[in-house]
Amino acid sequence: MFFCATISLRAQTSVEIDLERQMAYLLQNGRVALASPISSGRYGHLTERGSFKVLEKERTHYSSMYGKIVDSRGNTIVADADADMTVPLGGKFIPAPMHYFMRFAGADGMHAGYLPGYPASHGCVRMPQQYAIAFFNAVSVGTPVTVHGRTPPGRYLGRSEPTFPSTLVRFRDPRFDPRFRPPPPPWWWR
Repeated sequence: MFFCATISLRAQTSVEIDLERQMAYLLQNGRVALASPISSGRYGHLTERGSFKVLEKERTHYSSMYGKIVDSRGNTIVADADADMTVPLGGKFIPAPMHYFMRFAGADGMHAGYLPGYPASHGCVRMPQQYAIAFFNAVSVGTPVTVHGRTPPGRYLGRSEPTFPSTLVRFRDPRFDPRFRPPPPPWWWR
């Protein structure tokens, strides 16, 4: 009886990834238990849409295809490198870390990573580490994953604003923007 109840509880956990909103949702019994901002695949490397299942989980995972190339002193030469790129003498390819990795389609999966505010990955679904840990702990191999929506254009397509709109936009006029200081007072005012 207990074994059957455990299986039935696990079957009611699922993940929904909304590419248009750049959000991932952990669902428990059909209700949102956790929502995380994401950075999905950019154009040329779009995250595949459809219905999937978590195929594997790996807490400390490294990409076999993407990373960076460093020279003999450890200085980054190519920050967005493919594993098949030419590496200079004395340099090396360093695979990208993809901690709390949850593979769901081919080489694509959810994992902890940098979110620039627009789709920027090679197909994976990046999320902040604290959310990746929570998703990782909540899902198991076989958990359903649904990916839907259209990938929004991002900064890489010439768009100047991030996909995630600022929640605090108080200053529309640049004269009143706190990032720009007023000119200093005249010398006779000091």
